[in-house]
This record gives sequence, C-alpha cells and structure tokens, in this order.
Amino acid sequence: MINPDLLEILCCPESHQSVALAEPSLVESLNQQIGAGRVQTRGGQTVTEPIEAGLIRADRKYVYPIRQGIPNMLIDEAIPLA
Repeated sequence: MINPDLLEILCCPESHQSVALAEPSLVESLNQQIGAGRVQTRGGQTVTEPIEAGLIRADRKYVYPIRQGIPNMLIDEAIPLA
C-alpha cells in the first residue's frame, strides 16, 4: 500500500506531527459513515467516495484519506475524528 520509507517521512502538513496507517477497523467505520452521508472533510465538504486506507495524525484528531494508493495530505481534505 504505502512504502514504509515514505511513511517515515510523511507528516501532517499543518502541525508536522507524525502520521501512521489507520487501523482497518477505523477505515471500515469511516466507510460506513461515508456511505450514510455523515462524514465531512475539515473544509466542510461531504465525503462521497470511500477510502481504501488512511493516515492518522499522532494526536488522533484527523485522518488523511488514501485513494488509489495515493495519500491526500491537503489540510482541508482531512477527515476529523470527533
């Protein structure tokens, strides 16, 4: 999925905290919520496409979605975990 070397150098573009692969159970839960139309990005857009994986920020407040093997590290595209 994500090259381990790349994962080591990636960080949150806002806080510069480290990121790690989100647990499969979290991804599954998010995808269920996305399917029900209950997930919005930090920028306020409703998420309509499921994610295949995610990078979770060290403080566990945001997940950056991964689609087609590419992490989306834009601040406004992060999914809040609240």
